[in-house]
Amino acid sequence: MPIAESQPWDTIIVGTGAGGGTLAARLVEAGQRVCVLEAGGDPRLEKESGTVPRLPDDYDVPGFHAFACENEAMAWNFQVRHYADEARQARDPKYSAARQGVLYPRAAGLGGCTAHNAMIFMRPHDSDWDHIANLTGDASWRAHRMQRYFARLEACQHRPIWRALQRLGLDPSGHGWHGWLHTERSVPPEALEDAQLVDMLARTARNFTHGLPTPLRSLLRWLRVRGDPNARPWGRGSFEGLCYTPMSTANHSRIGARERLLQVREKHPDRLHIELHALATRVLFNAEGAACGVEYRKGARLYRAHPAPSAAAGDTRQVQAKPDGGEVILCGGAFNTPQLLMLSGIGSAAALQAHGIPLRVDLPGVGRNLQDRYEVALTHRMRQPWQGLKEARFTRGDPVWQRWKNARSGMYAASGALLGLIEKSSPDQPEPDIFCMALPARFEGYAPGFSELIRQHSDSLTWAILKAHTANRAGTVTLRSADPLDPPLVNFRYFEEGSDVAGTDLQAVVQAIRAVRRLTAPFLASGLIAEECLPGPRLQSDAELAAYVRNTAWGHHASCSCPMGPVAGGGVLGPDFRVHGTRGLRVVDASVFPRIPGFFIAAAVYMVGEKAADVILNS
Repeated sequence: MPIAESQPWDTIIVGTGAGGGTLAARLVEAGQRVCVLEAGGDPRLEKESGTVPRLPDDYDVPGFHAFACENEAMAWNFQVRHYADEARQARDPKYSAARQGVLYPRAAGLGGCTAHNAMIFMRPHDSDWDHIANLTGDASWRAHRMQRYFARLEACQHRPIWRALQRLGLDPSGHGWHGWLHTERSVPPEALEDAQLVDMLARTARNFTHGLPTPLRSLLRWLRVRGDPNARPWGRGSFEGLCYTPMSTANHSRIGARERLLQVREKHPDRLHIELHALATRVLFNAEGAACGVEYRKGARLYRAHPAPSAAAGDTRQVQAKPDGGEVILCGGAFNTPQLLMLSGIGSAAALQAHGIPLRVDLPGVGRNLQDRYEVALTHRMRQPWQGLKEARFTRGDPVWQRWKNARSGMYAASGALLGLIEKSSPDQPEPDIFCMALPARFEGYAPGFSELIRQHSDSLTWAILKAHTANRAGTVTLRSADPLDPPLVNFRYFEEGSDVAGTDLQAVVQAIRAVRRLTAPFLASGLIAEECLPGPRLQSDAELAAYVRNTAWGHHASCSCPMGPVAGGGVLGPDFRVHGTRGLRVVDASVFPRIPGFFIAAAVYMVGEKAADVILNS
């Protein structure tokens, strides 16, 4: 009999990403026996068997993360809509009528989306946690109490406290001064081996330092010390200004939920079982109405979001939770968790009836409230190719890869975000809501083959603009069919189709484009930047820039589709992560937030995983 089915488990967790992997590890360390179901495989193990030609480098190398997104070893290619109106949607160059959507990369593999993301690790804003506390009436969500979970996570070797303990001959890892998730600064700009790039970063930084350090070395040193957005003291407001992007890497190699799970399994092989190639299809309930297990299909590439799905249906299996207090916890993310709830009879009664699914709990909020950031690109052609990319082929063994492998330096040692700028779109914003980052690459959003643009263009500069704290709450995840192998229908309902009737999101992005243009104007005037490619100099008016944003915006932080909050307000979960109207069933992933937190969602989901462990162990 397979291990997963051999005996009941204390907890069954569906998904191994930032939420599920973090939660599983903590529960196992506390003594629970946990079975984790993962629809994908383990890229490392499959590499060793010779079936995946491009890994592990796509996984390990920060500069290869775009290629990891398109690697069939772990890709799930969702096709989403930004607009219901076909004519409106068709104006997006990323949209394919044949595929009926815009590519939205997700990862199916051990570690979930932490296996292919850009590794940017930034804590959310205090107001994100305080909002949950106010909405639910649960003071444990207050920002000052959530701080402990960030401390449990971040193992930041460049922080002064870490270095001070080492100078005293103490091991910070043995004194509770850090968590398990290594984070690092991006490599120093000097190590990128590109004088043109370093000069541009320094000249950009000088515009924001107001006469502080002016020599190049002092300026860059100042940025590395003062530009850590995670080091701000709590209670003193949110970080604003120039920053670098902290990365979840160890020695400039990816680290995430995969490594955490494998380390815990090595220590506790009798308590943690990871079932790979196990696609959850529905939650099982006992006669008393409590969640008692999960049905899943065993097999590789079963889900039809895979770029090359299998024609097989997979073997149907079941895993059981202990009858006395066992639990099922869904951690599949903003698309798959609401789909699994609906397949299990939990959702809008009318929607389930339309697909012939027996109703268990009428919970209309399931799959609603879907949110994301808005992102747009300003792309430029440089007068000369980047020196640091002159020998780059983005393949194992090229000279830039050799520098990463031997010295952890060069362009591949960074995920691409070399400099960030955090601002408020207007003075009355309670939190900074604009993040702009400079990338020495051409990136214009997600479409099949988008990673090849990076390989083909060594003379591009992209300023990516990200609008956080978006006002739109109108996105939906609905069932395509009752077949669990079919991915759901996803529509984010951008801009005028959404709930932001005042148009504040669109206006904020337009103003951010103007701000970035002010940054790049001196380099265009000097000829260092040869031309602005997108949106292009001919688009100047607010109306023209707004049309560019509507037609090209994208996102990759889908969240909030099973939010905490009261049922009457569209809530799906209580503050203890329990699904309303059920017993023994919780959700712990990016779908739990009432509104999208911070700038980059990974840190917030990791923190939710840590908090959920406390909630479950103390319940």
